[in-house]
Amino acid sequence: MRFMRVGLVGQERPVLSVDGRHFDLSSLTADIDGEFLSGGGVQRVREATDLPEIDVTGQRVGAPIARPGVVLCVGQNYAAHAAESGAEPPTTPIIFYKAPNTVVGPYDDVLIPRGSAKTDWEVELAVVIGRRARYLASPADAVAHIAGYVLSNDVSERDFQLAASGGQWSKGKSCETFQPLGPWLVTADEVGDPRALRLRSWVNDEPRQDSSTKDMIFDVAYLVWHLSQYTVLDPGDVINTGTPEGVALSGRFPYLAAGDVMEVEIDGLGRQRNTLRNA
Repeated sequence: MRFMRVGLVGQERPVLSVDGRHFDLSSLTADIDGEFLSGGGVQRVREATDLPEIDVTGQRVGAPIARPGVVLCVGQNYAAHAAESGAEPPTTPIIFYKAPNTVVGPYDDVLIPRGSAKTDWEVELAVVIGRRARYLASPADAVAHIAGYVLSNDVSERDFQLAASGGQWSKGKSCETFQPLGPWLVTADEVGDPRALRLRSWVNDEPRQDSSTKDMIFDVAYLVWHLSQYTVLDPGDVINTGTPEGVALSGRFPYLAAGDVMEVEIDGLGRQRNTLRNA
């Protein structure tokens, strides 16, 4: 199933998307959030027979998960991206946090921070937690704790991240609007194997990234298991699983400027289109 949130910022309503048709879920849940995911909301939707169909034409599409408690990110999880960043592939997952208030919709404008000269794009597969994960016994146990997947753009400011970081990356990751998500939260059963998804990105219609999640160093199940050893993952939490090569940090492409349009896409998870403007 594909879940959406449609409406003005702060006024989004929950929607089910099925083959181009859209159904209002307001009678079943106030929102698509951790409470919905952990409280049997997905099953209630599966069993519903009389959902009203709605027309979402012209309406803003919000991020498909509301108010994540945390956005956790995995750095350098593709060997080629680690190489273009000038680093050796990690032997254990590199983890950093992104402020949850960076989350915006898949077509919202993205703001270039004041003083920025190196705003960058990063297409990523994001995991949405559906059940509380705490000290999981093995990566195999992680699968039951995943509600679904969402297309993510881990927008980054490289000077803030590296030169002004003080040794931790979150300054360059937590700028306003730096986390477009969506358009859909797709349940895990519909996505299939998360290790075989094509990821792509473009800037002003010019190709940038083109890779597959099969090139991840640490796969999704391992990451959820690993993180559960160090922190509690709650329903609705989001995990960015890393980006492949082809970002501006490589030196092969210019950084983003006001007026640029960046697009990212993952098989089965949709496509985003965000215009850059100055903050």
